[in-house]
Amino acid sequence: MPTPPDHPPSTGLPGVVPARERPHLAISMGDPLGIGPEVIVRALADRQRRRRGRFLIHGLAEPMAMAAEACGIEPFWWRVPAGSHLLDTTLAHDVVLLDHGAESGWGEMEWASMRREACAAGGGASFRFVEASIEDALRSPGDPGSVDAIATAPISKAAWALAGQRKYPGHTDLLARRFGCKRTRMMFVSPRLRVILVTAHIPLMELRNVLTIGRVFDTIDLGVEACRLLGIESARVAVCGVNPHAGEDGLMGDEEERLIKPAMRMAEAAGMRVSGPWPGDTVFRGAIRGEFDLVVAMYHDQGLIAVKTTAFDEAVNVTIGLPTVRTSPDHGTAFDIAGRGVADAGSMGASIDLALSMAEARRAAPGDASVVTR
Repeated sequence: MPTPPDHPPSTGLPGVVPARERPHLAISMGDPLGIGPEVIVRALADRQRRRRGRFLIHGLAEPMAMAAEACGIEPFWWRVPAGSHLLDTTLAHDVVLLDHGAESGWGEMEWASMRREACAAGGGASFRFVEASIEDALRSPGDPGSVDAIATAPISKAAWALAGQRKYPGHTDLLARRFGCKRTRMMFVSPRLRVILVTAHIPLMELRNVLTIGRVFDTIDLGVEACRLLGIESARVAVCGVNPHAGEDGLMGDEEERLIKPAMRMAEAAGMRVSGPWPGDTVFRGAIRGEFDLVVAMYHDQGLIAVKTTAFDEAVNVTIGLPTVRTSPDHGTAFDIAGRGVADAGSMGASIDLALSMAEARRAAPGDASVVTR
């Protein structure tokens, strides 16, 4: 049996917020064969972090126990089987592992002996963990199992495909479908950069067919709203061009004149502070210097190269446009090092911290701070 939490569920200690008043965060384990269990265990081993919220982990008992042993950390969570009537009585504890092991025979699998690679078992399990976290976020506020935010550990897109979930390229697409949201974007938050993507997981050659005035404007709009949730009331937004040298006045492409500038004029008319289009090879230098609060990148690698170069173990992926907060580390499953207890939990810890902060901000000003589809 795991050891009890570090303090009672409801305490009168000075400076400690009673458990029921803290944000409630659902955490999906990610692929059980990846580093998800390890980074969750390491991140939540921080007692100060645990005192900021309540945590409901959707995952499997065996990979969690293996991760704790590999990391040299004594288990600190309470395990409850998924679907158990005991869940309501244990939710007052800081960390509860909702064990989905009995579903689809996952509890009978010898995870310790399995190869660390994408497979149908890992994909099916990780998909179910995300679905369960979404179900928690969709519960009515008075439901004891409802959550204020979701933090997702890394999944393998290839494993999801092997498990038969080919129509969802990743978390963002599944979340948008389940919440019924049409405007969602990937935004990355790090100590030195905030970057939001106009397009994400599409082939680069398809960019020309996807980029529109409306899509660029929606991204700027969602990014500005997200910055308010992060405490930046009037964000200074730098908009990237899509071509080299931002098109060089039409000499290297016309997307800047035809699509990006009209979207920027719409944003300015709506009262937003935008500038650009800026060349993608120079704009991040200014952002790192503090000249901009947010960079709007036109495609995945244009934004992510800068983020991962400057803050690989600190950046957080935030899904913007949902009726709930969702964060994730900016790295993948790292099958090559999984199970060895060496994974860096910095990004996972940062994603949990940011989810808690954003949930607290939404509680404080729900009318102004929620980033929702409009």
